[in-house]
Amino acid sequence: MSVDLVIFDCDGVLVDSETISCRVDAEILTEVGYPITMEQVVARFSGVALEDMLAAIEADWGRPLPDRYHEAMSGRVWAAYEAELEALPYVAEAVRGLDRPVCVASGSAPDSLRRKLKIAGLTELFAPHLFSRAQVTNGKPAPDLFLFAAERMGFAPERCLVIEDSVPGVTAGRAAGMRVLGYTGAGHASPDLSERLVAAGAAHVFNDMRALTSLID
Repeated sequence: MSVDLVIFDCDGVLVDSETISCRVDAEILTEVGYPITMEQVVARFSGVALEDMLAAIEADWGRPLPDRYHEAMSGRVWAAYEAELEALPYVAEAVRGLDRPVCVASGSAPDSLRRKLKIAGLTELFAPHLFSRAQVTNGKPAPDLFLFAAERMGFAPERCLVIEDSVPGVTAGRAAGMRVLGYTGAGHASPDLSERLVAAGAAHVFNDMRALTSLID
């Protein structure tokens, strides 16, 4: 069946943000008494909404995260984004080359999503079609966000294609009844990521956005 709508995840698909946020998260969590490495944050929480990640950490730790975690995270991650965040290679060219509607469906909060796209110079390619975890009951790997995006854009789920870089994201797309392509071109991609994305249900995995048009067609 033809693809009428392409739904992009943001972190790790449009912007190379995962290594930045996971590095800062690991630093601050360790400082407040929850020792964890950047690699462990990537492995456990890539593709998971921040609020869901923090809930899992608090359940594992058996206590709430202190206020100083939230205060430090807010300032330091955005300072790092402003200094380091970039669009992933060939994203803008790939999106401009698509002859069908596009949107973003991200686990990020709405303000955070808009701010990251602005820093990376991608806002004009997607706005106002930006959908956030905050708009649905359940985040990825539940299908809620992708179904919400498809409904708002006016397309049937089975005619939508999702571009995702994480197992929770691929799982969510498949649960929504959509075809999913796995992307492995971001800085956090591990050697086994392609295999894990295929196992989760990705129809194909690619690491160069220049291939996107041919994969859709």
